[in-house]
Amino acid sequence: MRPVHKASLAAAALLATLCVPVSQGAPTAAASDRPSDLARYYDQHPAWHRCGSPDRYPASYQCATVTVPLDYAHPRGRTLALKISRLRTSVPGKRHGVLLSNPGGPGDLALDDPVAMQDALAKSVRDRYDLVGFDPRGLGASSPLRCGLTQDEASPDLYPYRAATFAKDTARARDTAARCIARERARLPYITTRNTARDMDVIRAVLGEKKLSYLGWSYGTYLGAVYTQLFPGHSDRIVLDSAVDPNRFGRHTNLAMATGAEPAFREWSRLIARRDHAYHLGDTPAKVRAAFWQQVARANRTPIRYRGTDEAHQGAAVTGDDIRDWLRADFSNAPYQAARELADLRTSPTTRPDPAPTGGKADPADDNAIALNLAIMCGDNSASWPRNPVRYRLDAIRDKARNPLYGDFTANITPCAFWPKGSEAATRVDNWVGALLVQNQWDSQTPLSEGLAMHRALRGSRMVRVQDGRGHVIYGMPDAPACVTRTVNAYLITGRLPARDVTCRS
Repeated sequence: MRPVHKASLAAAALLATLCVPVSQGAPTAAASDRPSDLARYYDQHPAWHRCGSPDRYPASYQCATVTVPLDYAHPRGRTLALKISRLRTSVPGKRHGVLLSNPGGPGDLALDDPVAMQDALAKSVRDRYDLVGFDPRGLGASSPLRCGLTQDEASPDLYPYRAATFAKDTARARDTAARCIARERARLPYITTRNTARDMDVIRAVLGEKKLSYLGWSYGTYLGAVYTQLFPGHSDRIVLDSAVDPNRFGRHTNLAMATGAEPAFREWSRLIARRDHAYHLGDTPAKVRAAFWQQVARANRTPIRYRGTDEAHQGAAVTGDDIRDWLRADFSNAPYQAARELADLRTSPTTRPDPAPTGGKADPADDNAIALNLAIMCGDNSASWPRNPVRYRLDAIRDKARNPLYGDFTANITPCAFWPKGSEAATRVDNWVGALLVQNQWDSQTPLSEGLAMHRALRGSRMVRVQDGRGHVIYGMPDAPACVTRTVNAYLITGRLPARDVTCRS
């Protein structure tokens, strides 16, 4: 899961007029599959055209626009334009259907996913699917939300709790919510995961498919799970990589990052203690952790002054809280890099990566990504977010004691405290749709406990667990264990789930 914070938006990408007929082998959705009041959406015939510049994208990469209702309960009302894309398989006799994907966020663009997946997936998988992508409603090329935030206001950070700054944090959260509501009040309640899943079913129908296969990472696992709940009969081969707990989505999704960070931090300290000859942080896990906390305390007493390559940020202050935020994800995703950076800080405390720029006008794409993220995180399960700021203060104090590395960041107040209610209650996922889950043991972004909760909710699922696996998202990544790649590929090719859960080695 990649809620609003620096590391998530920095890593945010797996990643943007010839009419082409449906291929001869493509099935046609039966009229009975189309709700009568939504027929005009399900019966669309999109005009496909070449997508993107010829020097960047292959000629076979096509885009189209489909129309979806803003509110599915009132399909004759306002509509949204949804941009979709595809790369079609050209292998006669092997095509199984379409494989739609979502890389996560919420707030990660997904229109270019077919191009990225062409490089990431094995040919034996690509031969069987038209690869399909789309920017979810409210994002990118699909009727984007705008909050009109400046660069300071559009900061993607979660903030550490400090008694002295809590009033300022509360005011900032309230103002961010007010800015978004003022501009997007009419649309915000309908930019939800449930409606995005409904959009996916419209995409399935306009592509002429009986069923939809799906590959989702991080937040994309929740989107996929909601689709299986709403459309179990249209769910085909479903792969969910680095999952969230689908029945506690919302504030708990943030809080889970802190509970996942602590065991990943302890595991990191054990790993680095065995390499004291290289990093000199301590020859026991306790000494390595002590070295980290000593550096945090030192920088909180006397902030480090940045003196790097970025002239615009010379002298910027770096506190111990910044170091916690900076290294928290690296302990899991890049453990040796985290050790080098901590060692450098101890010996030459001017080597922190360039701080985020401040001031000025925000990039519209950043404003859009943050608006979309907040709409989903705050609106999908608005009941999970307390409305009294005092609750956040108390929770942040409690969680910093329980989870010192990141607990106060994830429990601190956010704009969700002041967000309008979503148009529907949170989705309860509980079904027997077959799905294949993939999970690293030491993922701190979507911890193993979250993946196990998804496993319980999707009772027909199997899990591929990577023992000693570190980092966030696995399948399709260059360093994915061969065991994971082999198992997922076999499922996508044959449609047969493993007979039992699979354990792979990192």
